[in-house]
Amino acid sequence: MAGFDEQNIFFSDNFQSQDNQDEGRVDRLGTQRRYKEFLRQFHEGSFNYKYRDELKRHYNLRQYWLEVNIDDLSSFDEELADKLKKQPSDHIPLFEQAAKEVADEVTRPRPLGEEEMEEIQVLLSSGAHPSHVRDLKSEQMSKLVKIPGIVISASAVRAKATSISIQCRSCRAFVNNIPVKPGLEGYLLPRKCNTDQAGRPKCPIDPFFIVPDKCQCVDFQILKLQECPEAVPNGEMPRHMQLYCDRYLCDKIVPGNRVTVMGIYSIKKAGKPSRNAREKVAVGIRSPYLRVAGIQVDTEGSGRSSSAPITPQEEEEFRRLSGSQNVYETIAKSIAPSIYGSVDIKKAIACLLFGGSRKRLPDGLTRRGDINVLLLGDPGTAKSQLLKFVENVSPIGVYTSGKGSSAAGLTASVIRDPASRNFVMEGGAMVLADGGVVCIDEFDKMREDDRVAIHEAMEQQTISIAKAGITTTLNSRTSVLAAANSVFGRWDDTKGDENIDFMPTILSRFDMIFVVKDEHDEAKDSRLAKHVMNVHMNALQTTSANEGELDLNFLKKYIAYCRSKCGPRISEAAAEKLKNRYVLMRSGSREHERETDKKTSIPITVRQLEAIIRISESLAKMQLSPFAGEVQVDESLRLFQVSTLDAARTGSLAGAEGFTSHEDQEELSRIEKQLKRRFAIGSQVSEHCIIQDFNRQKYPERSIHKVLSLMMRRGEIQYRMQRKMLYRIR
Repeated sequence: MAGFDEQNIFFSDNFQSQDNQDEGRVDRLGTQRRYKEFLRQFHEGSFNYKYRDELKRHYNLRQYWLEVNIDDLSSFDEELADKLKKQPSDHIPLFEQAAKEVADEVTRPRPLGEEEMEEIQVLLSSGAHPSHVRDLKSEQMSKLVKIPGIVISASAVRAKATSISIQCRSCRAFVNNIPVKPGLEGYLLPRKCNTDQAGRPKCPIDPFFIVPDKCQCVDFQILKLQECPEAVPNGEMPRHMQLYCDRYLCDKIVPGNRVTVMGIYSIKKAGKPSRNAREKVAVGIRSPYLRVAGIQVDTEGSGRSSSAPITPQEEEEFRRLSGSQNVYETIAKSIAPSIYGSVDIKKAIACLLFGGSRKRLPDGLTRRGDINVLLLGDPGTAKSQLLKFVENVSPIGVYTSGKGSSAAGLTASVIRDPASRNFVMEGGAMVLADGGVVCIDEFDKMREDDRVAIHEAMEQQTISIAKAGITTTLNSRTSVLAAANSVFGRWDDTKGDENIDFMPTILSRFDMIFVVKDEHDEAKDSRLAKHVMNVHMNALQTTSANEGELDLNFLKKYIAYCRSKCGPRISEAAAEKLKNRYVLMRSGSREHERETDKKTSIPITVRQLEAIIRISESLAKMQLSPFAGEVQVDESLRLFQVSTLDAARTGSLAGAEGFTSHEDQEELSRIEKQLKRRFAIGSQVSEHCIIQDFNRQKYPERSIHKVLSLMMRRGEIQYRMQRKMLYRIR
């Protein structure tokens, strides 16, 4: 009987026995064989071997990647697809090795010099419903997840080692082909050299260094994903996720793209441990990131399409709607139907949502097709509600408030990446709204410097950045819908141009400017009160579109469909008519001269002429018409008449350049010249003395205030509230 003290050796393997290793190896070979069978044998209805043919075509074109739909893998082998979703880190390398072997089979014989096979990258896609960033929990760790969002920044493309070779400084011994884990995890060099050296002292601690020439590397890029604005609960900050893209996924995405990402939910080190031992990061605490296995751009470029696909039935409905006679009236009625009145403003917003045609000229310049609208006037006239509706109905909409927005928040900012210490660029609201509409509320509360920052974005539709060694240009092909109040809170008809506090440079970039006044009219007030009562009484009921109105989702899809499918141009007859009207409006209207006894220059320039052309093209786009005819030109002229021209003729825009009569402009120039001649640089004069002095010369006080405000805007004088002093600056 054997006892415990018999000369036998007993051991325990706490990690993995040899048998388990063999079983794992067999399982890996079997899994790889099943992936090869899927790539070889999967076919669609007409025996179209989808992935086998695509693999051969891509390899011959030197595109060493293959996109695989997980739904196809599920229909072929459901168990294999389930394992791929639950253990993607183990299965994706096997899938790529299987794709490499199948590519080797289908591309034989190959030309001389190309016998060695290239690695194939397998990109994954799925028709499953995506989850949100804030829904990712610890249960999804190391599993395949799918999330949507907006890419707000992208790093430069860098190199990541997949296998490294190290060498000992002391004995010069090599250790070759050490595999490095994929993703953001690195490799920790061994601290001791184990090479046997007879008669020589041991190598010191930390003897190894990496030999770059013998390392194998792949390209990688770090993206920053922000969750979609519509997915952020009220009162919450939008959450972010770091994305790791490698090989053929690099440089596919630019900041501002809306994407749906499929990848492995992974973890990395939370940060470098502090020098103070008490503040060291606890073991096991890691920060999450996503190793991207597939990425799809939902919306791209100008006229982006809706993320939801359009069915043939919906396309037939779109064609039927565009062919109806009253499509323009129907769309205008469907713009914010809960808001009473403001018919012309709703028609202008409809034109803004559809937009004109962007044109690229032979000399490389572009002409924007997006329409900008400014709503200016009294509070309580539903300006903010219109902006909120436009944000919801636009295929891509970003809403922001002027008081809480800076120039960097609207355009783009350059920040330092805390991990790499390199400067990266993050797009602002106008970059994220590329191809859609940006709604800016409280436009008058913005600082003047911040308003100047969006000049280029509104007219050239680009944002130029030259900061911290980064010189680049971002696209901001977006329409601007802005709402502002007057200087005095409410519109004061007696003050005229003093109601507005905008520079002429920003006003001229708006295609239509509406002055919205809260006028007192008993009949109108009664109808408005009745409408508001009905809205509040029926608010709890299930709301549905009234007769003659379009459903919100249907209208959103129709706008996206028209923007992507139609790019109308103005017809020859309409162009001739518009040319004649432009000349007439430039020369001035005889009726207006007789009414005012002044020779008034109607404020229309080439910018306003292009605005009328854009409005005409948007009206044609609503009807899916290739050309804008005379009917569309007449309606665009009418819209321009009831917006910008009416505001200019009533004196509301008299402070803006081009919106002032010749006599008034000459009077302002005379006051400004005398003011500069009378007071030396650096002198201080009280405001009361200036007004009293010019009143003796029969100049109206209103003109004096106008000149002082214009000079203050240009920085030629400064105003001190404490002393009531005006002084010239050097």
